[in-house]
Amino acid sequence: MKKTFKHILLITLLLVTTFINAQTKRAKDTDGDQPPPLTRILFIFDASQSMFGRWQSDTKISIAQKLLSNMLDSLKNVKDLELALRVYGHQKNFPPQDCNDTKLEIPFAKDNVPKISQKLRSIVPRGTTPIAYSLEKCADDFPVCSGCRNIVILITDGIEECGGDPCAVSQMLQKRGIILKPFIIGIGKNFKESFDCVGTYFDATSEAEFNKALNVVISQALNSTTAQVNLLDSDGNPTETNTNMTFYDNFSGLVKYNFVHTMNNRGYPDTLVIDPLLKYDIVVHTIPPVSIDAVKLTPGKHTIIPIDAPQGYLKLKLMGTSNTQNVKTLNCIVRKKGEMSTLNVQYFNQNEKYIIGSYDLEILCLPRLYIKDVEIKQSYTTTIEIPIPGIAIITKSVDGYGSLYVIEDNKMRWIYNLSEKEPMESLVLQPGKYRVVFRSKMSTRTITTIDKEFKIESGTSTSVNLFRN
Repeated sequence: MKKTFKHILLITLLLVTTFINAQTKRAKDTDGDQPPPLTRILFIFDASQSMFGRWQSDTKISIAQKLLSNMLDSLKNVKDLELALRVYGHQKNFPPQDCNDTKLEIPFAKDNVPKISQKLRSIVPRGTTPIAYSLEKCADDFPVCSGCRNIVILITDGIEECGGDPCAVSQMLQKRGIILKPFIIGIGKNFKESFDCVGTYFDATSEAEFNKALNVVISQALNSTTAQVNLLDSDGNPTETNTNMTFYDNFSGLVKYNFVHTMNNRGYPDTLVIDPLLKYDIVVHTIPPVSIDAVKLTPGKHTIIPIDAPQGYLKLKLMGTSNTQNVKTLNCIVRKKGEMSTLNVQYFNQNEKYIIGSYDLEILCLPRLYIKDVEIKQSYTTTIEIPIPGIAIITKSVDGYGSLYVIEDNKMRWIYNLSEKEPMESLVLQPGKYRVVFRSKMSTRTITTIDKEFKIESGTSTSVNLFRN
């Protein structure tokens, strides 16, 4: 018996320990930094016939092979990085022109720098320059990956020779979210005018500039870049927080990031690590939302992004009560002053933040209440109170046709049509005077119309029997 008890106790302790460790790991995984995304760089290498041309100390192909191989050696131990190599113009002699001469020589894989370097050394320039077609084919070079950064680096000594449109292909790939904005390094001549619409162009008119361009491109592709979003109050101070922000790719319109704005433990807006290769349209989901477009980051530097988002609070409540039972279905449409579009539907006994300014309220009670020009001020709670409603219990006994009206300045204003079949209805109404007008479905004479007036007081029930005096 004692052994059995000890055995059970041991198992229990083991299970508890396992559970605690699992919860601790989950908390760390949740609270800690997210792992960096996998960066995939595809080199598209020009091996057209013109790469045999003389350039400074050697041929263009020899210099490009040597400098690119040297740079690749420096990437051998970089984490969260995969590389691939596509080559064009190396399979068919020119003439004749073969505009399909492009091939993925080394697909994406881990630790494949030696394979890429070996393939580079064996390439012999032979053919033409199908840049647009090579870009188009590279869409299939990137295996499906939801969280990857797909980057293309095009190294060329010439422009499109096959009638394709590299600009259109590049923009299509970017809009579909297949690649980020490509890098282009032009060897020996300035091709900026032809490639500006394709991606970020670097001119390499010398060996030194080519080597520098390679290093700059790799640095921009790999270096983490930080930013902070300052949500400014009406005094221009970054005090607003706890609001979701969506970062859209300015070019493709695709959602890239969602963050809930946070203040760090020093009281400053928290630092974000985001991709510097995109321009962003940022939407801050306040009520109403505020936004800023075409935000550009400088790779490797910290960028502060100020956005005006001054907010205050609106509270809706019933006079003299905090009883949520009375207000659980009572809500209010909030609109910007003078506009008809709905910004929010807010429940009573709820505090909600809004951008400072003037708003119009439509409270969805019977009868509807309209409150115009409600001012929301910075960090201040504006409270709107309405009277506690009462209840009208309307008994009809027979099927029929009828409506309910509120009496205002001796005028009747329609607020509700009675059910044709329900013998009794309970309606929650604001305090005031009302009239109900009803005719039995079986009656064929107008003179049988019933017209009754009654009064509703806060917090009380009133019985209205249409067939009793």
